Amino acid sequence: MAQPMKAWMSLIVCGSALAWLPAAAAQQLQDPTRPPSMLMQAGGVPSASGEPVLQSVFISPTRRVAIISGQTVKLGDQFGGSTLVKITESEVSLRKGSELQTLKLFPNMGKKLTPAPGRQPSRQLK
Repeated sequence: MAQPMKAWMSLIVCGSALAWLPAAAAQQLQDPTRPPSMLMQAGGVPSASGEPVLQSVFISPTRRVAIISGQTVKLGDQFGGSTLVKITESEVSLRKGSELQTLKLFPNMGKKLTPAPGRQPSRQLK
């Protein structure tokens, strides 16, 4: 009778170990909806220099809102002692006294003009 009991215990232990395998494998998968790492700035928190980070903008006919360093700020509201005075599709402006600070949604990305397929780049006019 000891032999069947040992077999059952072995089966239970192995079954339990196999039940945890999918959970262990799932922990290594990354979220497919997460933006590319080159677009992320310090994990969505203020930058290491302590400067505010523009994370998102929402523009509709009736309101304009920006997400700055994780905080929702409406046009005209205060953020860190500054007033949000301008919101566009790609940047916001904060005013503190006479100082104006512009935060860009993608600060490390610049516009790069490329010719259409099959066309030569245009030449500069003199």
